[in-house]
Amino acid sequence: MNILPDPSPLTPQASVQHLKTRLDWGEPALTILDVRDRGLFHANHILGAISMPVEELVEQALNSLESTRDIYVYGETDEQTADAASRLRAAGFHSVAELKGGLAAWQAFKYPVEGHATTF
Repeated sequence: MNILPDPSPLTPQASVQHLKTRLDWGEPALTILDVRDRGLFHANHILGAISMPVEELVEQALNSLESTRDIYVYGETDEQTADAASRLRAAGFHSVAELKGGLAAWQAFKYPVEGHATTF
């Protein structure tokens, strides 16, 4: 018997709790994209996130992701996140969720992060 609730479907905007629920559920069919600059990504990012800086985002996504895959995207600000999500949707990715609050919200809940600035 599974004690975790079924995660709700992907929406255009998602909370960090929603993403964490999906990860805890064990759903491998999602991708977390960090669209901040690579230096910020290497310093600290959500565990399992992939770096795709916003300037390279569409080209990299088209070359490496399936258009039907669920994508959670976060940037340095909610505005950068919304811009990145808009670019992905315009490129044909329809299952894109903007992770509200990004890394700061993720860290506020003490969810797992990785990078050179990670502290334990």
